[in-house]
Amino acid sequence: QLELVESGGGTVQPGASLRLSCAATRFSRDKYIISFFRQVPGKAREGVSCINSLNGNTNYKDSVQGRFVITFDNRTNTVILQMNSLKAEDTAVYYCASKWIGPTYTSCPLRITAFDSWGEGTQVTVSL
Repeated sequence: QLELVESGGGTVQPGASLRLSCAATRFSRDKYIISFFRQVPGKAREGVSCINSLNGNTNYKDSVQGRFVITFDNRTNTVILQMNSLKAEDTAVYYCASKWIGPTYTSCPLRITAFDSWGEGTQVTVSL
């Protein structure tokens, strides 16, 4: 398991952008799937976006497709979630998650059970 640290949350108005980062002390670009999940009080945690560092495959929740982009920053070994055109319904605590994968793992699921390392979360609030 990895120690993950999220950063970049904050409060913005609808239509604005935010950039979340997920850093790990021992990220190796060739070995992990890394995902962002989010959760609001009283609701289940849901997968937002995932990237497979072996092949670059990505996956997005339908409601963020076209607005959010997940990438891997090779220079800093961090995963970036660029969130554009934010809506009030994007308000949540966002968590980074990761899982070591073998050399033949090609997908990037948005299931909680697929991940075994979690960050402590960062709050994103979209409000007028």
